[in-house]
Amino acid sequence: MLQLNIKNETSRLRAVILGTAKSNGGVPKVESCYDPKSIEHVLAGTYPKESAMNLEMEAVAEILKKYDVEVFRPDIIENYNQIFSRDIAFVIEDTFIEANILPDREKEYRAIDKVISKIDPKKVVVLPKECHVEGGDVMPWNDYLFIGTYSGSDYSDYITARTNMDAVIALQELFPEKKVKSFELRKSNTNAKENALHLDCCFQPIGKDKAILHKNGFLIEREYQWLVNFFGEENIFEITKEEMYSMNSNIFSISEEVIISEKNFTRLNTWLRDKGFTVEEVAYSEIAKQEGLLRCSTLPLIRD
Repeated sequence: MLQLNIKNETSRLRAVILGTAKSNGGVPKVESCYDPKSIEHVLAGTYPKESAMNLEMEAVAEILKKYDVEVFRPDIIENYNQIFSRDIAFVIEDTFIEANILPDREKEYRAIDKVISKIDPKKVVVLPKECHVEGGDVMPWNDYLFIGTYSGSDYSDYITARTNMDAVIALQELFPEKKVKSFELRKSNTNAKENALHLDCCFQPIGKDKAILHKNGFLIEREYQWLVNFFGEENIFEITKEEMYSMNSNIFSISEEVIISEKNFTRLNTWLRDKGFTVEEVAYSEIAKQEGLLRCSTLPLIRD
């Protein structure tokens, strides 16, 4: 059996589900896209090729293995996008929670059955139907649980709104001892530079006490300010709109000292190294065209 344990974003990683780009299904129709950046690349004829994405993902698998992380992969569904394993489920403490995701993506969850079968069934939770949530919006941070949400009355108009207040309340009830902080995110179906698809598109804690942040991803300034105060200004790397668009906040921590990052994130990677981090650089710019990066394509199961 797998003894799940996730208390935060950065403790030493021992087991993870990494998505796959195999049999990705080619270029989708515009109406089948889930986010504005994918639409942009479909229309421009620059949508990523499966072979390129495969190379990018396998390079990450190699780095994870180098650090003795047990890597699980989903079963391959023919002609189907299974890159973003973070969307379909997430772990808090010792509990595995199925994300209530876009109905079209139910198959993705079934493709990780072989992993779920290794978990104590009492520790696998399905939230009530009215709770919408994806793992990119959920960040355990020790005593805290940070959750990205959108509570506008036009929620249903946004295919980019993935986590609602019903889910925030349900998670607070599931983990009564956690301090749950929700953050309203800026949403756009049409402009990728004005869209924080998930919380990890504009914020991510790193190391013991640092964070990457993008102010414009937050709808309410005082919620952004709360994070600045919580981590301390000197511990924050503030990314620009362009850097948010390239997904600079969506890197992935193997430990408090080691981070996997995209090789083109020059400004960020320099800052990380200056702060004493080991940065494992990979090419991930093709996958980034679908508005997801390293954190989106990993689902951590066990951290020390």
